[in-house]
Amino acid sequence: MLVEYRGGSGAPIALVGKGITFDSGGISIKPNAGMWERKSDMAGAASTMGAVLSLAKSRANVNVLAVAALAENMPGGNALRPGDVVRTYSGKTIEVMNTDAEGRLVLADALSWASEQKHDALVDIATLTGAVSAALGTALGYEYAGLLTRDPALAAQITAAGKATGEEVWQLPLHPNHLKTMKSDIADIKNSAEGGRPGASLGAAFIGFFVDPATPWAH
Repeated sequence: MLVEYRGGSGAPIALVGKGITFDSGGISIKPNAGMWERKSDMAGAASTMGAVLSLAKSRANVNVLAVAALAENMPGGNALRPGDVVRTYSGKTIEVMNTDAEGRLVLADALSWASEQKHDALVDIATLTGAVSAALGTALGYEYAGLLTRDPALAAQITAAGKATGEEVWQLPLHPNHLKTMKSDIADIKNSAEGGRPGASLGAAFIGFFVDPATPWAH
């Protein structure tokens, strides 16, 4: 789903949100405990839509393109299976190791499409991994959201915006070895690594694989 607001001049900021309307885990099914909460896996998409609609209502002097990557992740006869290889919108291929690493699949297509549009910066918002909650919750409590980016200037802008709005972020590392960990023998990249650690950084490395390195991008 695409929603665009034009209230200023120049290229827009592109916001991309993960919109898994229910995440059972698919064939790699989640435990039953708390599964009812998985209807909230569309929070990233809801945030992007809420942001662009709020900007429109306030007639902000900005241009914004919001992209919601919408799907449901359920087991079934046509469900993805571990071991499948899928071709993305960009033409790059993904070896599916875990069907519960599904949000990054829809984000790969949405980010690839958004990357083709003119924009000043590309920011994706997603309930991508429980690992980020574990990392920040253990170390810092729950007052921060995780931030991963290759762009120091964009990181500084987002950090400042978080402080101004009371939605603070804490930057986590992206290391070249994280992408090497996702290397596949039969596709361009795996959607998950065996062992799954470091989960938050591996998820961001996967997403960054579908964004032009020259693009100011943050996850």
